[in-house]
Parts: sequence; C-alpha cells; structure tokens
Amino acid sequence: MNFDKYLSQNGSLPEPFRGLIGRDLSVFDTLSTPCFILDEARLKANANIIREVSERSGAEFLLAQKAFSCFDVYELFRDAAVGTEASGLYEARLGGEEMPSREVHVYCGAYREEQFEELLRYADHIVFNSIHELARFGRRAKDAGLSVGLRINPECSTQEGHAIYDPCAPGSRMGVTRGVWEKEMTPELFELLDGIHFHTLCEQNSDDLETTLKAVESLFGPELDQMKWINFGGGHHVTRSDYDRDRLIHLVKETKAKYPGIRVYLEPGEAWALNAGYYLTHVLDLVENGSVTTAIVDGSACCHMPDVLEMPYTPPLLGAVPSDRERREYVFRLAGPTCLAGDVIGEYSFEEELQEGDLLVFGDMAIYSIVKTNTFNGMPLPSVYLWREDGSMECLASFGYEDFKRRLGGKV
Repeated sequence: MNFDKYLSQNGSLPEPFRGLIGRDLSVFDTLSTPCFILDEARLKANANIIREVSERSGAEFLLAQKAFSCFDVYELFRDAAVGTEASGLYEARLGGEEMPSREVHVYCGAYREEQFEELLRYADHIVFNSIHELARFGRRAKDAGLSVGLRINPECSTQEGHAIYDPCAPGSRMGVTRGVWEKEMTPELFELLDGIHFHTLCEQNSDDLETTLKAVESLFGPELDQMKWINFGGGHHVTRSDYDRDRLIHLVKETKAKYPGIRVYLEPGEAWALNAGYYLTHVLDLVENGSVTTAIVDGSACCHMPDVLEMPYTPPLLGAVPSDRERREYVFRLAGPTCLAGDVIGEYSFEEELQEGDLLVFGDMAIYSIVKTNTFNGMPLPSVYLWREDGSMECLASFGYEDFKRRLGGKV
C-alpha cells in the first residue's frame, strides 16, 4: 500500500492512527520486520493529558509498568507521574532505577519470602492482597519505612464479556471482600494500614469508576475515613478521546473533600501509551483453502500480540476497510507462521488484493504487547524503535539468536 497516498485521501483516521497524519511514512520502508514503533509525539500528548487531569483534580498518577515498561521513554512521563506501580521485585527495581526520586508502589497477589527484603529496598508503598499476607509481612514493611496498604474487593463488576480481566468476577482471588475483612481483620493489623487499594476496571470510562466508588464507600467508608491514601487502581482510559475527564476530576475532588487529607492515586498503564505504538509486519505468502485466503506474515499473534488471543480482539490495521461498511472488497485472514493453528491475528477487508511483500501497520501496539512477547517456535523478538518528533527513527532494542537461546538455559 502507498501509505502517503492513503493518508492524503483519508484526512480523518481511526484514533489509533491519527498520529500518522502529516508524517512521512516512507521511513517505515527502511525497517526490518517484525518490529514495534513507539511514537514520541503521541506519548508526550498522553502525558500532557494526564498531567492536566492531575493538576485539575489533585490526583496523583502512577505508571503501571505491567502494561508498558519501555524505560527508555520514562523521561517523557516524569512531569506527569509521581512514580511507578510494580507487580513484583523486578518491576519495582526497574521503576526505582529508571524513574529515580519518584515513588515506587508495589502490589502482588502473594510475596516471596526470599525476595521480600530486597523488595523493601526499592518500594515506598506496598499493597497486600490478603489479611494473611498483611499479618505475615506488614510489620516488617512498616518498620522499613514503607507505607502499607491492603487491596479490597468491592464485589462490584462493571465489565461485560471479559472475565479474564475482571478482578470482581465470582471467586476472584484479587483483594479482600467485606466478609473476609469482618472475619480476619484485627485492631493490631488495621493499625498497620495507611491506605486502601482497589482495581476493578479494564479499558473503561469514568462512569464505571463512579459506580465502583459507590460500592467501595458503602462497604469500607468508615475505614477510608482513617486512611492516608486511597488508590483507584488502573483500567482508566484517561487519554482516550471519548473519556469523560471532567467526571473523573469531579470524583477525585469529591473523594478528597469527603475524606480530608487523603491522597488519591490512580495507576493506569494503558493510558500512558494508548494509541502511541505501531507494529509492522510483511506478508510472506498467500494460502487458499476453500473460501478463505490467508496472508501469512512474518509476525505472530501468539508471540508478539498475545492479547489478540487472550481477550480476544481484532487489532486495528491501517488501510483496512471498516468491518461495518456494507460492501467488502478483498477479504483476507492474517496469520503468523508458527505451528499453532490458532495463530490468527484477524480477518480484514481491503480495497486492493494483498500481495507478497506488502507492509502492514497495526495500531495501538505499545500497550500489553512489548511486555508480553515470547519466542515460541523460535520466533525472533521484534525490534523496538522510537519515532522521534523530528521524524528520525531510533532503535531502542534489537534481538537475535542469543536472546532466544538465553531463555532456554545452558551456555550462550
């Protein structure tokens, strides 16, 4: 596809590709695929939105590294983030090393005894998932100078159809329900607590946060009144164009007014890099089977974008005809070269037939992609590039056979 021609004919693009308007895409032809591209301009724009929300509301934002941990660009977030959120020792160390002088918050479903002392050296805030863990580690964390929190489960699900990402699904292991709190909490353990943490959202708007907050306050309002901070968790798509930021600002201000002196944290991961990354891959071959024509590409859903299979969802593709358009021209299934029969990215319609060697550009590929890549079948890990605002392309990381072999043990 002639991308420059396509962009000139389509002044209005889907949100994942709006950062391409006015840019010279010929630089894509110089890159080996598969590869990820981080868009510096879009990353900065996201950070500016988050900073504005923080200033207007008084909320303090953390970067949840589980969704995006490309530390080479952490400097772009420094003015908007008070720190990082980690899911364990390695992310805590990464946040401490790459965003020094900022807070390091840690939440983990369960902590390992042999790692705990080292974890205390990096963390400022630590959140426990159960009252049992609070009893086991809380005093040690407190004596080490950390701010101690407990994750609650408000048993208020606002998601539809994504149980794998729903922390409030029936039987969830995430957080303490009110019933368990009543059975296990003691005055001595409660005294260790500085904050309450909840995380119930996934790619959602602020109306769902409002619903969740009502549930939290109905169950844990008296306890909140004694806390120094509350963490609203992640899943807030703050930088999405249709996100109701005014409602979020109102909710934060309302919370701070209701509980004077309390600090309000949010720890989105996706919002920081939403629509700020691309994934490039080339068509290797075209395979026909009945009515289905499959374009096999040099990328992979299971190796490079596993959320496509886990969620599941169909990632946005530049130049593809919208699926709701009445007339569909040339339909192709896009799939990887691995031996997994289900290594399928999705089905797309085009105005022109795909050809061997065609370059494909997927959007919104900075989040939950680079952090999840793997080398199944010996698939090479994609290189990672930073597309600077001045149009230059900087290679942040490239990988080879040694990276594949090192993960399997033995000598490299």
